[in-house]
Amino acid sequence: MKHVLSSSQYTREDLEELFNLTDKVKQAPKAYQDKLEDKMIAIMFYEPSTRTRLSFETAAQKLGAKIITTENAGEFSSAAKGETIEDTVKVVSGYADAMVIRHKADDSAEKAASVNKMPILNAGAGKGEHPTQALLDLYTIREKRGKIDGVRVAVLGDLLYGRTIHSLLKLLSLYDNVEIYGLSKEAFALPQKYIDMLKEKNIEYKKCESFDDLPKDIDVIYHTRIQAERFEGDFGKEEYIIDKKVLDTFSSNTILMHPLPRVIEIAVDVDEDPRAYYFKQAHNGLYVRMALLLQVFDRA
Repeated sequence: MKHVLSSSQYTREDLEELFNLTDKVKQAPKAYQDKLEDKMIAIMFYEPSTRTRLSFETAAQKLGAKIITTENAGEFSSAAKGETIEDTVKVVSGYADAMVIRHKADDSAEKAASVNKMPILNAGAGKGEHPTQALLDLYTIREKRGKIDGVRVAVLGDLLYGRTIHSLLKLLSLYDNVEIYGLSKEAFALPQKYIDMLKEKNIEYKKCESFDDLPKDIDVIYHTRIQAERFEGDFGKEEYIIDKKVLDTFSSNTILMHPLPRVIEIAVDVDEDPRAYYFKQAHNGLYVRMALLLQVFDRA
């Protein structure tokens, strides 16, 4: 596998191979510290990022690779002068062996991959997809439960613009006996195309109106912030805030996940609860992205 563009490119077998490699990397990271010592990775972020950018940079360096990087490339790269993604990639391919890209355009990763054979890793494309986030999310669920078949997941918050949810649902659809519940304001409801995709995979999507509609022994609650940067105007008050009181209505085996950053949708009084998995989730991103870089260079 060369590019990492969409969750759609993965099979169950691909995921098992990636997650098994991630397990090995997580258990013995020093065994991989020189695997990419001859590689240069370009980190091109046209939108703000903390976890994704830093974890990719750390992953590359822990594997022995060197990096060239730009933050806020939309303002501080030649994109500000009108340069296209395609031209940027053609130029950067002369400096680097792979590119990690985040961009506001939904098709940015595909555009980058279309003009060069250099591996492209999609680190977030507009309101479309964020496949590497979904991969670390699924890895975290697998790590906690031991399996993914039969998982029941509630997705909350911004289901319309939440690219992490879009990618995660595609991966979950590969598994058996999965149940998906959606809880959001109507203005941020899950697009019909994802509901149709789940239906094609024999997964029923259950639309909910309150926390009371969610099974109290659900396996995963996956919350997201409202993606205010994706639209103009007032999006109103967050209606689905999880604090300790709300979380305590769910099972001791339920885990709470969030791709971060959070705003107000998860109260800080939840952070010390053993069911709060969002920081573990973020830290798993390092190991999953190390495994992905090993795979795109066939150095596993």
